[in-house]
Amino acid sequence: MKHIIILGDGMADEPVESLGGLTPLEVADTPSMDRLAGMGRSGLLATVPPGFHPGSEIANMGVLGYDVRTSFEGRGVLEAASMGINVPEGWMAMRCNLICIADGNIKNHSAGHISTQEATELIDTLNRELGSESVKFYPGVSYRHLLLIRDADKRIECTPPHDVPGTPWQTVMIKATHHDATDTAALINDLIIKSQKILAEHPVNLVRARDGKDCANSIWPWSPGYRPSMEPMSTRFGIKNGAVISAVDLIFGIGVYAGLRPIHVEGATGLADTNYEGKARAAIDALRSGADFVFLHIEASDEAGHEGDIELKKRTIEYLDRRIVAPIMEAADTLDEPLSIAVLPDHPTPCRLRTHTSDAVPFIIYHPGETPDSVTSYSERAAADGLYGLMKSTDFIEEFLKV
Repeated sequence: MKHIIILGDGMADEPVESLGGLTPLEVADTPSMDRLAGMGRSGLLATVPPGFHPGSEIANMGVLGYDVRTSFEGRGVLEAASMGINVPEGWMAMRCNLICIADGNIKNHSAGHISTQEATELIDTLNRELGSESVKFYPGVSYRHLLLIRDADKRIECTPPHDVPGTPWQTVMIKATHHDATDTAALINDLIIKSQKILAEHPVNLVRARDGKDCANSIWPWSPGYRPSMEPMSTRFGIKNGAVISAVDLIFGIGVYAGLRPIHVEGATGLADTNYEGKARAAIDALRSGADFVFLHIEASDEAGHEGDIELKKRTIEYLDRRIVAPIMEAADTLDEPLSIAVLPDHPTPCRLRTHTSDAVPFIIYHPGETPDSVTSYSERAAADGLYGLMKSTDFIEEFLKV
């Protein structure tokens, strides 16, 4: 038996007044996911344990069955693994966004979805100007980058910038949660303030301002941690040849620690213009060439939710249905083994809130030959009537892989 998880990041939402009280998932045209729901069994999945922030790192680790209470060490160190950057003993890694601040408020978490080329120039400059033997900046993709600090204390309170659009930036700076972490918090806040002066005068931002684009005029570090301890899926579940496909360093990093082979697809952007067809082909090719498990992650719906763009979110859901789910279902009959398919988000990203929530998400599990339940469409409300009911994340992967 082969297995594939198709994860539409942030795809779930809440009822929207302008949609007649329906969610984007309910109004989207999703014939393939509806068909899969009719073939399989549905339910709701609680991907975020109580007390944890509903970040993609927590939720995606939960989908793969990791108990984040013992295995989570921050988002930065996961992204470092994806980037091939070793986090040595004694160093702390943090995700480091390039953000846009306007009129003293955080305008957006992505600096207007700055290009990777532009962002790399900015991060390289910051590393020259602010880096040292104890502080290192590493460029990533678009607005997502990495900060490493030696001898730092992770007991600090950091606010993810995508959680607080429109908030005065000075009110959500780093705070120590233990007196021994005071110096770490002060150092990071100093880097934020110094970055703003450097970035304001950088040629990349001068050109962006001239062209009417949002400027990447501040760094925003968050999600601190050290090297995690994660048992690979091969020893946990007997997966012999697993793969992960995404446009996001975080997901690749989780995959690396989980023992999954990263597959990078040209044109994968993490936005609505991502290479859906290329990702679907890569997943099918991996399954045909020996992979027994594929984790296929699509970011676009999450970004649409963060933008508060209901129509775009609906469109990204339809893209996933038509350009990812449909070709994979069609290819299932051409494989040398039966294919089990799961479809779900990691967390909701409601357009009204423009940030993640901890609400349970709808999922489908299709096992060939298994009697389906009565659900015949895919949405938050439909899945609530499914056979699985409400499931916790560590049970989901075991049910899907039939451990």
